Amino acid sequence: MITVFGKPLRGPSPLTRLVLLGLLSAALMMFDHRGQELDRIRAGLMVILYPVQVVAGVPVALYHGLIDLFTTDKDLKEQNERLEAEHTRLLVQLQQLDALEAENTRLRAMLGAASRVADRALAAELVEVSTEPFSRRILVRRGAQDKVYIGQPVIDAHGIVGQVTQVASHLSTVTLITDPSHAIPVLDNRSGLRAVVFGSGDQDNLNIPYLSAVADIKEGDLLVSSGMGGVFPAGYPVAVVTKIENDPSESFLQVRARPAAQLNHGKQVLLIWPGQAATTAKGKAP
Repeated sequence: MITVFGKPLRGPSPLTRLVLLGLLSAALMMFDHRGQELDRIRAGLMVILYPVQVVAGVPVALYHGLIDLFTTDKDLKEQNERLEAEHTRLLVQLQQLDALEAENTRLRAMLGAASRVADRALAAELVEVSTEPFSRRILVRRGAQDKVYIGQPVIDAHGIVGQVTQVASHLSTVTLITDPSHAIPVLDNRSGLRAVVFGSGDQDNLNIPYLSAVADIKEGDLLVSSGMGGVFPAGYPVAVVTKIENDPSESFLQVRARPAAQLNHGKQVLLIWPGQAATTAKGKAP
């Protein structure tokens, strides 16, 4: 209640106030809609209130900044660890792809070589390499179920590897040409000299005994399979002569050779079935 000149004045009732405020609001809305005069007022108020809003938002901004700082640092460390792990995984995959590409290249080369001397060839994966000091044998993942047979020739893209000496259902043992028990008849590709190459037990050396001092053989000569005996395809590389010693006190030359096949490389060899292709190659052998 308001007192004017000692006389009390009663204010309008709540209903009256509500009606008046409603009318005022409606008038302002119409005024704003038609003339849009209130936009300038709002713009002015926003300019005045902006510093207040900025100051009021500082504590919240500081809080979120601190949270982001610690969270970002943690996230960056986790992200860095993930990226390092991903980088390592990709490097491993890249190495595997490089190894696979190299193995495929070797296999294509072997298949190309096999097509010249055999009707059929079958890739066989190495399972185990003999660790006995003077035994040169490998175990491959092919067996009787693949029609593998004892005495079957085994080659790679560069030369004769050996032959199958034991056959099981899914596995076979291959005796390498460097095994002391192995022998293969050969021809000197340059002179046509016949000889027999024996394994020495050394993984990189072969022996060619029983050659007289007048034998036409030289260092660097390529020795190829003669095809005699019908086991190995004729004309396929066996070894390269590396050393010839002529001791006057001995009856024969001491001749050593290096296997043409890469016996210590790759994880696959080729089992071949010599047939018409081998017969044709034999007819063309020197």
